[in-house]
Amino acid sequence: MSVFPRISLKPDVTEYLKSVFLNKEVLAAVGHQEADRRFQMLLTCLSHPPSYTCVRASTHLATLEEVRHSLREELKKQICGPSAEEASVQILSHPQVSDVLLLPVDGPRPVTQLSSEVVVGAQCGSAVLRGAHVFAPGIVASPKCKTQRHAVGSQGIYLCLSTVPDPLSSLCQSCMPSSLCFAFLSSDMKVGDRVSVFSDLQGRCTRGATSFQGNKAFVGNGVAEMGRSSIFCTDKAARGVGVRMVEPLYRSPSFDGVLPSLAFLQNLPSVVVGHVLGPQPGERILDMCAAPGGKTCHIAALMGDQGEVVALDRIRNKIDRIRQNAQMLHLQSIKAYCFNSTRAASTDPAQETEGPPFPPESFDRVLLDAPCSGLGQRPNMANTWSLKEICSYPPLQRKLFQAAVRLLKKGGVLVYSTCTVTLAENEEQVAWALDTFPCLTLQPQDPHIGSEGMLGAGLSPEQLRLLQRFSPELSWDQTETTTPLPCRADRDTIGFFIAKFLKN
Repeated sequence: MSVFPRISLKPDVTEYLKSVFLNKEVLAAVGHQEADRRFQMLLTCLSHPPSYTCVRASTHLATLEEVRHSLREELKKQICGPSAEEASVQILSHPQVSDVLLLPVDGPRPVTQLSSEVVVGAQCGSAVLRGAHVFAPGIVASPKCKTQRHAVGSQGIYLCLSTVPDPLSSLCQSCMPSSLCFAFLSSDMKVGDRVSVFSDLQGRCTRGATSFQGNKAFVGNGVAEMGRSSIFCTDKAARGVGVRMVEPLYRSPSFDGVLPSLAFLQNLPSVVVGHVLGPQPGERILDMCAAPGGKTCHIAALMGDQGEVVALDRIRNKIDRIRQNAQMLHLQSIKAYCFNSTRAASTDPAQETEGPPFPPESFDRVLLDAPCSGLGQRPNMANTWSLKEICSYPPLQRKLFQAAVRLLKKGGVLVYSTCTVTLAENEEQVAWALDTFPCLTLQPQDPHIGSEGMLGAGLSPEQLRLLQRFSPELSWDQTETTTPLPCRADRDTIGFFIAKFLKN
């Protein structure tokens, strides 16, 4: 059910995407009307969350059934009231992916909006739709306190902060770090107040505002855990939950601190990638763009932590995150390095250093989960990137691809994946790779639970069938909650793409 407007994109980006989904090959196959319907469905479904939460179980530490039992007991603790003891938490196994548990999301729910409003940035709003609370580091403005001279009107008419002389407000505007995720509060909020939370779809709300009439979307109601002075008027940035969601529009469990070593939140296609790569105990495997390490850790777990998984990323603090995840999941086979993967292949075949760059043909398998435009992420109500930014990724992806082929042993497997929906970053990259590297051949994928590749890159029907594209727009309007969850889970995903190659 559509409750949000279509994803907000810059006009030239919208036209670019439309040209992708209405390319000549697609039009010849399905006609203009069906191609346009799919494109419109894509824009709509991207702004809505999937109908389930996907959890990857750490089956290297416990059986799937043990993780399911422990998870059920932990989530029952989130249910308050006298019925908590008898509460039923539905947790289902995926029929084809052996380490995945699925939890239904209840929504959209009939939630009544309140007069007191909190406006959060689009990123924060998306997190709320996936089960998160509003954390204090995301809050950058709040209403004036009741003790101030200018009171909030009883009918919800608020004065703009910039027009009211208010020393407290001035202090709060100046003391917040600029790197924080934006959130804007527009009611006279104190601890314990019930507030409605809205997502600022286009990032137009001014920091420090006390009201916002721009483009926003209601995501649910919550209870304030902090007052204005606790959030803003301190020397250090506030920590912890700022607004606890009690009536979200989409209700799904909060996983904050829940079984961190046994239950790992991960989108279903991202879990599929690890299985498609097919790591085996004792192998040496490279994850070229590894942060934050979800796929890296999955690879190590699938190997039974026997072998070596090398993780590379350009950003140092992301490497720390990979190491933290590996430690949390009790994985010893992961070695993480801060390094530019485009330069990961050494020109010296005799190099013997442990870290990068590595001699050619050093790895049995390589995962290139490439940096991409991310246009398949859900929920995503707004994307402010320019067309130039969207189109900047294919050249980088090809540089990474060249390094990956050099580093892969003969007879080795290369898996290329993205979380975007464009042809240029997906099927066209496959066509380029097959033409550029005669040693590469496409391979079947197991499991193959998505759709085949998209027409438009000149690939043959046989080649398209070997690709795996997760296309929620193809059946988003058919994923009613009456359909059993395991049956709709494979269709109601983020937009994602996977290709598997063998180096002959």
